[in-house]
Amino acid sequence: MNGRSLTMQTAAALTGLLLSAMVADAAELKVFTSVALTTALDELAPIFEQKTGNKLTISYDLAAVQKKRILDGERADVIILTRGMMDDLAKQNKLAPGNIVNVAGTPVALAIRAGAPKPDISTADAFKQTLLSAKSISYADPAKGGLSGVVAGRAIDRLGIAEQMKSKTTLVPGAQSPDLVAKGEVELGIAQASEIVPNAGVQLVGPLPGELGSMTQFSGGIGADSASANASKALIDFLAGQEAGSHFKTKGFEPGG
Repeated sequence: MNGRSLTMQTAAALTGLLLSAMVADAAELKVFTSVALTTALDELAPIFEQKTGNKLTISYDLAAVQKKRILDGERADVIILTRGMMDDLAKQNKLAPGNIVNVAGTPVALAIRAGAPKPDISTADAFKQTLLSAKSISYADPAKGGLSGVVAGRAIDRLGIAEQMKSKTTLVPGAQSPDLVAKGEVELGIAQASEIVPNAGVQLVGPLPGELGSMTQFSGGIGADSASANASKALIDFLAGQEAGSHFKTKGFEPGG
């Protein structure tokens, strides 16, 4: 056997050892997060997995539901919920000591069917007239903890048109409002911009105007019971970084915060 063959065999052996070490060190991370982040994280998860060798198991649900699961004792390595919820979890010792990191924000916004003329929502009064003129509207049921639904319901109450809107409003359990708009089942939908932008059947009109609107800031932290703190921190740092930020932008988010 010549020297070159030995060198190649040695290189192959070293590569094998390195791969074995990576597999041995690879972590399986359980992630709890809001359904609003679905489209972005479904795109980013395989990128992170390929870069690190770590495996992600992501659970999506309403942010309020995920917070309750953690408070009830369920374990997650990485938790990404609204900033206020994360602060609450930290106070109750459900997060590992360390910084809570802002990952991305998204405004509550109005959606209409793709190709339809955009209504005026530039002021509170214009938004009020747009709602009153609409034949039907949909948003997440505030009673189920949907953040955009809470904002929508509060805005309609503040505009003084709750009674007029009641008969033409369809409440949904989660992020289905843009789908109803796309199917033509309702004329307008109020949802997180991140739930509107990826849906090809709808178009984003814009955020709710002025004080009626709300920016939802999603932040990440490491679960108090995580056995993979380093890998968990690597995921949060990746999601808060520049590469992930470009993906978040295409999904209707504002990166970081």
